[in-house]
Amino acid sequence: MDYKEALKHKNESLKNADETVLKQYHLVIAPANTDESKKFIDDFLENPEKFDDESCKKYSSDGLFEVISFKKDEEE
Repeated sequence: MDYKEALKHKNESLKNADETVLKQYHLVIAPANTDESKKFIDDFLENPEKFDDESCKKYSSDGLFEVISFKKDEEE
């Protein structure tokens, strides 16, 4: 999906998510390309505060994105 579609999907997911899920999982827009997504997630995990929804754009070579969730580290 393109960025606008991914952002809409993320916002709908956040609206429908349980508070416990929001506390335990990151919900981010990431490049659909697996290699680009891995680089984005690795960089994101180093300093999540530096990232916003649009940060994913600079990691994508084709403008295609997906909304993903993954468990937060315990110390966060």
